[in-house]
This record gives sequence, structure tokens and C-alpha cells, in this order.
Amino acid sequence: MQDHIQLDQKQINEDLLAGVLGMPKWWLPAVLFLLLVVFAGLGSFGYMMNKGLGVTGLNRPVMWGFFIVNFVFWIGISHAGIMISAILRLTQAEWRRPVTRAAEVMTVFSLMAALHTPLFHVGRPWREMWVFPYDFARGVWPNVRSPFVWDPSAVGTYLIASSLFVFIALIPDLAIVRDRAVNPLVKKIYGTMCLGWRGTPRQWKLQAVAGILLSALVLPVFVSVHSIVSWDFAVLIGVEGWHSTIFAPYFIIGAIHSGVSAVAMLMALSVWLWGLDKYLRPDHFDAIGRLLIVVATTWFFFFFLEWVFALYTLEGVEISLRELQVFQWPYAMLFLIFLATAFFIPVPMWMFRSVRRSAFWMFFTTVLVNVGMWLERFLIIIPGLVRRQPFTFDWGTYHPSIIEILIVAETFAFVALGMLLFSKFFPLIPLFDIKEGMVLRDEIKIGRRIVPATIRE
Repeated sequence: MQDHIQLDQKQINEDLLAGVLGMPKWWLPAVLFLLLVVFAGLGSFGYMMNKGLGVTGLNRPVMWGFFIVNFVFWIGISHAGIMISAILRLTQAEWRRPVTRAAEVMTVFSLMAALHTPLFHVGRPWREMWVFPYDFARGVWPNVRSPFVWDPSAVGTYLIASSLFVFIALIPDLAIVRDRAVNPLVKKIYGTMCLGWRGTPRQWKLQAVAGILLSALVLPVFVSVHSIVSWDFAVLIGVEGWHSTIFAPYFIIGAIHSGVSAVAMLMALSVWLWGLDKYLRPDHFDAIGRLLIVVATTWFFFFFLEWVFALYTLEGVEISLRELQVFQWPYAMLFLIFLATAFFIPVPMWMFRSVRRSAFWMFFTTVLVNVGMWLERFLIIIPGLVRRQPFTFDWGTYHPSIIEILIVAETFAFVALGMLLFSKFFPLIPLFDIKEGMVLRDEIKIGRRIVPATIRE
């Protein structure tokens, strides 16, 4: 049962625009620290461009390392916005209202982090031109049958659609900031961005239709993006453990698992940093916790199937790979940590209602989930490449260098910095969505009890 708290529109405006029209004391030091980490990562990238990929831990046979692991991880996180916003919008789930904006924005910045990660991976950014299908300047087309060529199109389309998603939902809130701004320049900027919004019935109707259409149209893109990322691995039949027909749905449900967990983590941070406990209440954490139980269980089912398919045929190379993952150092330790953090610790905890309704415990468990899902990507990519030893001598396993670690840290700092900058100029919780929920909310009597309900025409 959801808590029934009625707030007036003036209070909603003051609470949700406090971070936009003011500045919390912690905001500037946090931004400066994240900028420092971003510049350290970009500086490491510049050093790598100057010296070459030899400064990284990439070597034969492991040519894919932290960069590709990070790419797959951020693509997975980006699925949060569509799962929370598009799907729950179409199903008219009321608890999604305070969460949608943060999920959509995190999708955009996660995709940006994912897109610039391959620039780090190739070591020479100008080589990226070979994946774009134009032939007038070069007289040659890329291999259009390769998923590596499909990736930029799918991820680019997803980024454009997600950015449009965020902007359409922002328009009414931009008009409110325009009306409340005191500085004429600020008023002019927000007035331009809100496209002359006046809140007429026709504008509200068009805004609602646009939201529903975008939610429906972006769903195929949502499925295709991580399917194509999985095919990057599945088509490479020379690497054990990658050529699995279940990779596409397995990657998609894993992406939803990590993405929804990231949204729950962001909800807890919003409660603590911005004091939004009036809008992100225990019943919202309870709802996303129940969703996570379903998603995590489905993901574990696909994980189990992936192992069954690998071992069913009793192929020697597949069995040797699984033995490497489970019994040999250091992958055995990472495998145990991955299973514990991604499933066996958080899911039993989510079974308890008190845990699901606690911002602290939801934050703790969802951090564990994302640690585990990052390790899952690592255990998919690295062990299969480690086993590719075509010579009697051994090139050794993969040891990431400090350059790779700093560049990976840069992507996390970039996403966090983007979220903080967005929260300074735009409200993290959609004002119009909260107000609409207040209008639709009512109380009805069922038997002897009065319970909250949502009244729709």
C-alpha cells in the first residue's frame, strides 16, 4: 500500500527547484573532485595516445580488456531509462513518477560514457572512421555484416532517442523555471529552451501523445542495442565461451538488472543529497525492490541456461573454460564475488519488506549488484581470451595497468559529473508528473478501510 501524502503545487515547486535556483554546499566540492578525476583519465588517455597501447595491459592473447568490459557495462546501465520510463509509462505504473527523470538522464550520460570508451580501446581515435558506412571519400564500404559496424548506428540512435525523451519531458518544467527565474538572462535562456510553453490544453495533449509515442518507438531500439553488443561476442566463433545463441536475451536481462539497480542507487542518493524524502518515499523503494526481485531471478535463470548450453555438449574447450572461471586463480575468486554480489546477497535481502523500504539497504544492495555485473562482464570477456594460447610458450594473463584503471575511473566520474551538472540546471524529479499524480490520487473505501487509489477516466 502506498503512502498517501498530499502536497500543494507551491510546495512542490519550492522543493524540487531548490537545487536549481540555489546551490547545496556539497555541490561545488563534489564537482571539482569529479572534474579532477575526469582530467586525470583524459590525461592518461593522452599519454596512451602518445606512447601507444603498450602502456596498457593489453597483449596477446588478451586484446580486449577493461575498456570493452566498461563499454558493455555502461551500455547495460543505459537500459535503466527505457525500463523505468518507457515500459512503466506504457503500463501506467504510478510509482514511476518521481523516478523517470533521473533514469532517463542516467541513460543519456551512460550512453555517452559507453560511446567514448571505444575511442580509448582503439588507442588511435581517428581509426573510428572505418566503422561509418560512407564511401564517397574512400571508395570502400565497411563490412556491413559485422556487428562492429552496427554498434555505432544502434547506440547512436539510442542516444538520440533517449535525449529526445529527456527533452520532451523537460519542457513543462523548463517553463516553470522560466517563470520563477529572477535574472533576465536566465529567464531568456529557459524561455528559449521551453519552446514557448504556456500550458494550454492542446500543448498538454501533444506532450502526452509525444511521451507515449516515444515510449513505444524506443522499445525496439532498447532491445536491439544490447542484442548487437552481444553479437560482437557471439559471431567470434574462435573464442571459447562467446559463441552462444542465448547471448542476446542474456545480455538484455543482465543490462536491465544492472540498470534498474543503478536507478535504485540514484534514488537513495537523491534522498540523502537533495532531501527529496517527501517524493521518494519507502513505497517507491519497495516497488523498485519488488521489480528487482523479478529481474534478478530472470537474469539468474538465463545465467543458468548459459552454463547448461555450454556444458551440455561436453566439448573439451568449453569445459576447460568453465574450469578456468570456477577453479583457477584469480578468476575463481572473482566468480564467487560476482555470484554473491549479483544475486545471492541482494535477492534474499530484498525478500524482506523492511530492507526494500530502507534507502540505506537498497543503496547497499544495488551497489553490490553493479559490482557483480561489472565482474560478470569481465568474466565473459577475459577468460575466453586467456585460453587462446596457440603456442607452447605463454604470453601470460591479463594485468590491467594504472592507465587503464584511471581511464575506467574517468567514465564513472564523467557520468556522476553529468548527473550533478544536470541537477544544477534542471529538476531531477519531473514537476508536472508529480502534480499529475497528485491530481489523479484519491482515497476510496474498501470494506471498513480507506485506502489510496489512482482515479483515471
